[in-house]
Amino acid sequence: MDHVSSDIDTVSALRRVFQQQTQTLNDVSLRLGSTAARLIDELTVLRGKLVVTGVGKSGLIGRKIAATFASTGTSAFFVNAAEALHGDLGMVSSGDAVLMLSNSGCTPELIRMVPSLRHYGVSIYGIFGNVDTVLAEECQIVLDASVEHEACHLGLAPTCSSTAALVLGDAIACVLMQKKGFTADDFGINHPGGAIGRRLLLKAKDIMHRGEKLPVVKPTALLRDAAIEMTRFPLGAVCVCDSGNRLLGILTDGDFRRRLIQSDDLSITVKDCMTASPTCAAPDDSLDRLLKLMESPGRQVYSLPIVNEENRLVGFVRMHDILSGNK
Repeated sequence: MDHVSSDIDTVSALRRVFQQQTQTLNDVSLRLGSTAARLIDELTVLRGKLVVTGVGKSGLIGRKIAATFASTGTSAFFVNAAEALHGDLGMVSSGDAVLMLSNSGCTPELIRMVPSLRHYGVSIYGIFGNVDTVLAEECQIVLDASVEHEACHLGLAPTCSSTAALVLGDAIACVLMQKKGFTADDFGINHPGGAIGRRLLLKAKDIMHRGEKLPVVKPTALLRDAAIEMTRFPLGAVCVCDSGNRLLGILTDGDFRRRLIQSDDLSITVKDCMTASPTCAAPDDSLDRLLKLMESPGRQVYSLPIVNEENRLVGFVRMHDILSGNK
């Protein structure tokens, strides 16, 4: 530990690790076949929970894999194999399935779990770096995650092996969510606290400004009147509506400034400088759809009027309202 090598080409060493990891993933992917397909088929019809287990680095990878399954439509959780031997096996029930992770394929803690798992009558699956072991024989399905060597120069630190197990687990979860018909809306329901979930779960009507808080002027209003309305309701724009509250156009801060550059005459009418037939959305549109409307090529808008089926103005949403997370 006291000797520090100064003759290492650091960048080349970094690239070598990437190359070895990439080659490992290519090798594992080429071994995928009917066994992996059968595992996914069985997980598709699983009525109980998927219990992922392992120890050490395999346990860390297993915890992440379980989280991916749980967030993508498969009820799953992680149990540390050592803790399982001291009471946590009580979390496992008949009808569940257990996915074991082990690079050696003969982790003692996993082997000692088998008699209890047999008692529960659960299916046992494995992602092992060695598939020719006694533990592998106890599993209904085993996927081969063996690697030729680790990426560290000593060939000891779990690197390629842990990456192979992680990507294999993620791949199974991704294909499984397709087989189950897991949708973006489902994803949002499972992620209500995150930015992605918020965009998928919430709708325009959940965050829009409405009622007396809407900046609205008639098309015959003067530009001066629009400026006053923008000041009363600082939302970055005013909506232009007819007497029946049907949306005719929008006048944004940018429109107003550009008009002032051309002329400082504020006595012209709003209809002469508004954007007619603006981009708008419906109350039930998701925030994700609103963002896509705002950011679509050729539009780049920051404010959206929300209209009903009769094109009547019912709300107003800014990009800030979507991204702020206040609601």
